[in-house]
Amino acid sequence: MPCGTTEIATQLYRGAIDRATVRRTDAAWLAAAWPTARVLIVQGDRALVAGDPPHLVYLPAADAPPGERLFLGIGTDDVPYFAIAAALPELPDTRPHSLRSVGHLLGDVDADLFTTAVALANWHAAHRYDPATGAPTEPAEAGWTRVTAAGGTLWPRTDPAMIVLVHDGVMGPDGRCLLAHKPEWPTDRYSCVAGYVEPGESVEAAVAREVTEEVGVTVHNVRYLTSQPWPFPRSLMLAYTALADPSAPVVVDGVEIERARWFRRAEFGTPAGPALPFTTSVAYLLIDRWLHERP
Repeated sequence: MPCGTTEIATQLYRGAIDRATVRRTDAAWLAAAWPTARVLIVQGDRALVAGDPPHLVYLPAADAPPGERLFLGIGTDDVPYFAIAAALPELPDTRPHSLRSVGHLLGDVDADLFTTAVALANWHAAHRYDPATGAPTEPAEAGWTRVTAAGGTLWPRTDPAMIVLVHDGVMGPDGRCLLAHKPEWPTDRYSCVAGYVEPGESVEAAVAREVTEEVGVTVHNVRYLTSQPWPFPRSLMLAYTALADPSAPVVVDGVEIERARWFRRAEFGTPAGPALPFTTSVAYLLIDRWLHERP
């Protein structure tokens, strides 16, 4: 299967929304679109959902709270969608959910809109002031930029990060992968090694560096698989696999990583196996692919 959006469709972003970038600077079109829009209210990384399976709850524009209007795009039904960062309203038969907990259960359009809304809202919350002068900034281009008092433009930022499943290359139940545990996680949860790409560094170099720093293992045969937006607050996860020797000593840093160990395929799903990360995450996808021996 080729890398890209095909298999990542079980995750956060599926490419189902027309972002309609040409409309972001069209004030007349945006004004005309607003009365017919569906508005997603986000508070941090949460929004209201209803039903089982869950779907997002949107408000008609007339019922939307005041706030900065973030134009998300046009849905498959040709309806314009906006988001507003505000306190979640109390509506019957609804419940608040985080993007982490419910993103993988949503339909394609809902998942795209929720992910984009959280990413934009997080960026706006952190850029209300000009980093050069401290003066307030104002939203522009339907929420896709902010402008400074001096006429400068700030664009949303995305921080590249790597995540890697390290394994021994052995097929079958005796094949092993190396997973790590952070101090703040539940006792039995393990996941892939991850970290930010540093300035002047390639992603592949970051993979090798982070694995060495966090678990003391040298990797080779680093291979890119796919990517996933992770707007907590503004990351793009670049997912890799890599090979390593399971006989090499595992040495954790003791700060970011509390412990790490090799797990055999046969251990997963048993009391000896790890609890896996959120199904929404690309870490889950990496582990699941390896468990089922998909190349």
